[in-house]
Amino acid sequence: MITLNDYLYSGDTVLKILLKYSSDLKEEAISTHNPIDLAHSNFLIQIIELLEHTDFLTSQSQRIKEFYHYMTEKYPFLAFTFKGRIKSLIRAEEKFNGYILEYIYNYYKEHGEYPTDAQIKNNLNCFRDLIAYRIVISLPVCHVDDEEKLDAQEVGYLYEIANVLPQFLEERGFTPELSGHPDDLRGEALAESVRPYYRDYVQTPRPTGYRSMHITLYDNQARCYTEMQLRTKDMDDYAEIGEANHFGYEKIQEESRSKRDIIAPGECAIFDEAYERLIKLQDLDLSQIKVNMFKAYNNQLINDGCGLFRGRQILPFEHLSRFQFDT
Repeated sequence: MITLNDYLYSGDTVLKILLKYSSDLKEEAISTHNPIDLAHSNFLIQIIELLEHTDFLTSQSQRIKEFYHYMTEKYPFLAFTFKGRIKSLIRAEEKFNGYILEYIYNYYKEHGEYPTDAQIKNNLNCFRDLIAYRIVISLPVCHVDDEEKLDAQEVGYLYEIANVLPQFLEERGFTPELSGHPDDLRGEALAESVRPYYRDYVQTPRPTGYRSMHITLYDNQARCYTEMQLRTKDMDDYAEIGEANHFGYEKIQEESRSKRDIIAPGECAIFDEAYERLIKLQDLDLSQIKVNMFKAYNNQLINDGCGLFRGRQILPFEHLSRFQFDT
C-alpha cells in the first residue's frame, strides 16, 4: 500500500511529491481495481492544480479584497485581518482519510454493514475548503466602556459582517452554498436571508471550545469552492495557539483509535488503508522528514515555506483601528 509518508524523505519539493504520490497511487489503483485510491489520486490532482495554476487566485483574492475595503470604511474603529490559504498537503491528506474513517464508521454503526465503494466515493465529494479565507476582528479597548462586555460587542460586529458578506460576494461572482447546519445551532443575530448558509460555531462551539463562523461559496469565475471563516482575535488565538489546537489534535488521534477498536482489522479493506495512512501521518516526526524548503526542529518549531504543514498564504491584509491609540 502506498502512503504519503513514503515520499517525505526524498528532499523533493511539495509539488514534486504530489506529482509522484498521485501518479503512483493511480497506477496502483488501476492494477488493484481500487476505486477509492483512484478517487484519492484525483483529489491530489486538485491540489496540484492549485499549486501549478495560480492565476485564478489573483482574481479571487482581488474580489474578496473588495470586502476588505468595504470594512475599512464601514468599521474604521475596528482592527482586523484578512488571510487566505491553500490547505497544506499533510492537512489535506489527513482530512481525506479522516472522512473515509468517519463515513464507514457511522454507516456501520447505523446499518450493521459496510458501505459500498460507490457510497464511500460519493461521500468524498464533500471537500469545499481546499482554499479558505479568514476574517479576524478585534475591538480596541478604547471603544469599550465596560471591558467585561468586550466579547459581546465583538460578537455583535461579527454577526453584522456575516449578514452582509454573502450578498456582497454574490454580486462579485460567488454563490453561497447551503450549510446543512441545524437552524437551532445558529445565533439569532443572523439574518433570515443568510442563516441557511452558515455553520455557526460561535453560537454553538465545538467540543474543543473552538468558535468561528463558516460559510462555503462557489466561485463561478474560478469554478472552484472556497470557505470563509469569521472570528474575533480571541477565537483565532484559541484555535491557532490555544487549547483548541492541541486538544483537537489529541482528540482526533483518540477518535481514530476508538474507531479501530470497533472495526477490527481485515473486516473492511478501505477502512484499513485509510486508518493506516492517517495514523502514520499523526505519528509523523516532522523533524526527520526531508522536503525542500521545509525545516522543523520538532513538531512545534517549524519553518514551513512550502505548504507542507501550515498552508500557503494567499491574501494577507491587516487594518488597524484609526483610533486605537486615542486617549
